[in-house]
Amino acid sequence: MNNTPIINKLNDMKNSEIISFHVPGHKNGKIFDRLGYSDFKKNIVNIDTTEIPGTDNLHSPEEIIKESQEIAAKVFKSDHTFFLVNGTTCGIQAAIMSVCSLKDKIIVNRDCHQSVINTCILGDIEPVYVNPHIDKSSGISLGVSLRDIEMLIEEDEDIKAVLITSPTYYGINTDIKSISEYLHKKNKILIVDEAHGSHIGLSERLGVSAIQQGADISIQSTHKTLPCFTQASMLHVNSNKIDINRLKSFLRIVQSSSPSYIMMSSIEMAVEIYKYHGKELMKELISNIDRTKDYINNLKNIYLYDYKGNDITKMYIITKNLNRSGYEIEDILRKKYNIQVELSNPYGVLLICSIGNDNYDFEKLIQALEYIDNEIGDEDLLEIDYPNHIPQKALNPREAFYSNKKRIPIKEGIGKICAEYIIPYPPGISLLSPGEIITEEIIDYIQKCKRIGMNITGIEDQNLDFIKIID
Repeated sequence: MNNTPIINKLNDMKNSEIISFHVPGHKNGKIFDRLGYSDFKKNIVNIDTTEIPGTDNLHSPEEIIKESQEIAAKVFKSDHTFFLVNGTTCGIQAAIMSVCSLKDKIIVNRDCHQSVINTCILGDIEPVYVNPHIDKSSGISLGVSLRDIEMLIEEDEDIKAVLITSPTYYGINTDIKSISEYLHKKNKILIVDEAHGSHIGLSERLGVSAIQQGADISIQSTHKTLPCFTQASMLHVNSNKIDINRLKSFLRIVQSSSPSYIMMSSIEMAVEIYKYHGKELMKELISNIDRTKDYINNLKNIYLYDYKGNDITKMYIITKNLNRSGYEIEDILRKKYNIQVELSNPYGVLLICSIGNDNYDFEKLIQALEYIDNEIGDEDLLEIDYPNHIPQKALNPREAFYSNKKRIPIKEGIGKICAEYIIPYPPGISLLSPGEIITEEIIDYIQKCKRIGMNITGIEDQNLDFIKIID
């Protein structure tokens, strides 16, 4: 095919048999073959349909979709489970707007996904930021503490709800149980962005799911860590504080009016695999992770972040002792060893492992790391400190979004009101959002990151020479 560049590239990648340590969790679909679900893969085109007699309706389910969601609710131990075809983003949007009205305040972790801030724009909701703790040696967020949330609520009892990300992109768990117990005493609602935790219930070594720890709502990207197709997610409710009909009304607003049956069927398949094969497959996966961890611990220059008490299916391999950034290591792994990681940062690379990975994947990873451990760079890495101060808010996100804007040289923007996002990607966390005062610390940080290969999104000028401000 000559005029199908997307199809051609995807076919090339499929034929190259890249070893996947990235999302989606089905790892190029090989888990379906392994478990005897090959027909599911082959029949995808045949089951692409719409709302006709017999197929039910996602926005008003009464038959097969209703039954499938009820099965999922039992498996994931929730009162209600909703299938999402617009990703976890739409679940976050519906969850926040279902519990907050216009001008309401919601506490959100500063390293929340950008969809949270976008929801505040859509719903005219006031975000109150809580800073996560940062591990400066590795550059990753360690989540937020109960005490930090308590302080914000003691200062402002009008806060309606709290949204927390757990586990984080890097697999760090937050103490949801303590936070939920405190919030419920205060008659507040807890929403958990559990995008990277749909697999948590498969082993005690991974932690405990947000719903089991008392979250009122959790939203999971089923496609990230379970064998499910990209963009398919689930929203779980386990609380009598949630107005289910109001939540449904927002889900109808933010989801497509033509929901994909391919996505819904893949959620159902993921639930099936989770229920009947998940614990056995997770036991095998953890065995492979433990074996790889033991190997890494004996290397000279590469080491693994200590995931004790957190989600050990995330493997953050720190490579800065090689005098090489994670961006370089990601490039080496892909070009030399045909291994694709989830993300890289200045300090190392993050691998997302799932029950779709097998022994072969880890054998190849170990072989690659053995060689890389001896590839010392010539120059010391540029040291960069993650900004740890929340920028001052001059306008709320909605006011900023609808204000007049102009573009100026980025250094002249210091002290001005930002009119766009600055989001190092991945993982899509906003350092600066519309309506906040631009600081020299943030400008210096992103320019240093750009020099070592980080991709910055949200800002129109990808060269970082200019920035938009409120005029």
